[in-house]
Amino acid sequence: MVKAIVGANWGDEGKGKMTDVLAENADVVVRFQGGANAGHTIKNKYGKFALHTCPSGVFNENVTNIIGNGVALDIPRLMDELAYIAETGKDKGVPKPKLLVSDRVQLVMPYHKLFDEYEEERLKGKSFGSTKSGIAPFYSDKYAKTGIQVNELFDEEYLKEKLENICTIKNALLINLYHKDPLDKDELFKTCMEYRDKIESYLADTALFLDKALKEGKTILLEGQLGTMKDPDHGIYPMVTSSHTLAGYGAAGAGIPPYEIKQIVAVTKAYSSAVGAGVFTTEITDEAQAEELRRRGGDGGEYGATTGRPRRMGWYDCVASKYGCRLQGATDVALSVLDVLGYLDEIPVCTAYEIDGKQTKDFPTTRLVERAKPVYEVLPGWKTDISGIRKYEELPENCRRYIEFIEKELGYPITMISNGPSREDIIYR
Repeated sequence: MVKAIVGANWGDEGKGKMTDVLAENADVVVRFQGGANAGHTIKNKYGKFALHTCPSGVFNENVTNIIGNGVALDIPRLMDELAYIAETGKDKGVPKPKLLVSDRVQLVMPYHKLFDEYEEERLKGKSFGSTKSGIAPFYSDKYAKTGIQVNELFDEEYLKEKLENICTIKNALLINLYHKDPLDKDELFKTCMEYRDKIESYLADTALFLDKALKEGKTILLEGQLGTMKDPDHGIYPMVTSSHTLAGYGAAGAGIPPYEIKQIVAVTKAYSSAVGAGVFTTEITDEAQAEELRRRGGDGGEYGATTGRPRRMGWYDCVASKYGCRLQGATDVALSVLDVLGYLDEIPVCTAYEIDGKQTKDFPTTRLVERAKPVYEVLPGWKTDISGIRKYEELPENCRRYIEFIEKELGYPITMISNGPSREDIIYR
């Protein structure tokens, strides 16, 4: 059986924790898209970890973790992350991750990061708020058919010829557009050989591995990065990422048939948060109020796991979340960080957008969303700490009302509720 765990919103919803929880009863966890530009924070019996490339099943001995063909693979970042897990967990009994990397995955090269940095510099105030991890240049090359598949590292003559072509294209831009130093194809070849030595032992035909696992009745989790609003087709374009963040892409990014995906868990926060630029309808404009929620949020505050940037804070957005769940094809909704809201007397929830004097509950295109004003319904808070509660019926009445109100607005069942940062802090409905 294949289950997908994906974000319904802007990313940062708590997918890492949900994957870590569900991985206890899984056999395989697959990262199917994105790169090291966004992280998943996990807190379990071993401690607190921020992952950027490794699948969130790495802390489970029973799990084979796969980096699928749809991922933007930054080999130095992956090696650093594996070393970080080993070093941080050496005295805590953290198992050595079982990791396979698709032999069809493509590589984030040093020049991708340079182009990311130079383009942000060129755009100045109109930049896309990139993490400068090379993601947009990487996917541009992938679809322009000038990317490097990891298996090409093993055909040296072919690779040298390819690098010469890459340098011809890139150097024209570096010299004439960005006024920077050109690339050296010999240095790039040397880098590629270093990458080959580091990654060779992890490579496998992962699509074939997954096909065998499916035939053996294994449980496979597909782990998505970011969320619906960052999808390049269905998100708040152009302030999006460069890979598809939807569960539907999980089949392509992992190399399995789409009909094998039987369950889709869309994770959504009990309030809203976003990192980077882009329209954010329910953003809290009172900075003191936003900072209070940011400080209390998550585990140690609402700051990007990769960038450390303070997240933009907002109230729950039913319009965006319903759209996010629909595009993901949610069979289940997981509501995260509910415990954070326990300090509030009242909690606004956005139930509609007002655009040019008309109200809508349907999420429109970006240019219309930019004109949208949130329509709020204010619900009473529960004014108590709910962490430690494990049964739904033991939650305060106003807390249950909040959950059920959101569930009705979404039209999708909330079956998991996270009320704390640890693996055990979960309520099943």
